Amino acid sequence: MADEVVKKKGAMSVSEAGRKGGQTVRDKYGHSFYEEIGRKGGETVKAERGRSFYEQIGKKGGDTVKAERGAGFYEAIGKKGGDAVKAERGTPFYEEIGKKGGHKVRQLIEEGKKAANEAKPIHREEDVPSVGGEVMPAAATSAGSGSTRRSAARAESWAAARVGRPCATSTAPPSTRRSAARAARKSGS
Repeated sequence: MADEVVKKKGAMSVSEAGRKGGQTVRDKYGHSFYEEIGRKGGETVKAERGRSFYEQIGKKGGDTVKAERGAGFYEAIGKKGGDAVKAERGTPFYEEIGKKGGHKVRQLIEEGKKAANEAKPIHREEDVPSVGGEVMPAAATSAGSGSTRRSAARAESWAAARVGRPCATSTAPPSTRRSAARAARKSGS
């Protein structure tokens, strides 16, 4: 008889005991109890470890499944899910969400263009680019614009400075103009 007691005592495995205990709790408190304690546990873990923790364990799990079952597994379950949604909601559902997505994309593009236009630098009216790409005061470009003596003098000094530099009116990049200036100095000396 002692052997029978031992046999009954050891007949249940740990997993069976856990399952039995879980069923007892479910019967006593209901399914929503598990949802509630799961949500509370998830919030606690998120507060302690942050969102990146969930991203990290999700990637690990996804990599494990991919290694075990292959990339085709994801294609198969995606197709099953798509077919289930199609059967439940019909093809007009896909048309509707496609339109919503298209409208959202259009809105984001417009917002991006608007932000880019607002970020462009504002050119001052008194600075006008010259033929060589340098910015000259407006007084140097238009004499009849009611310029003062000071702005006229500034325009003259700009003109004098440009005359002393070789290739100052060139549209070439500054590095090329410097090379040309060095060559001119070597040939002249």
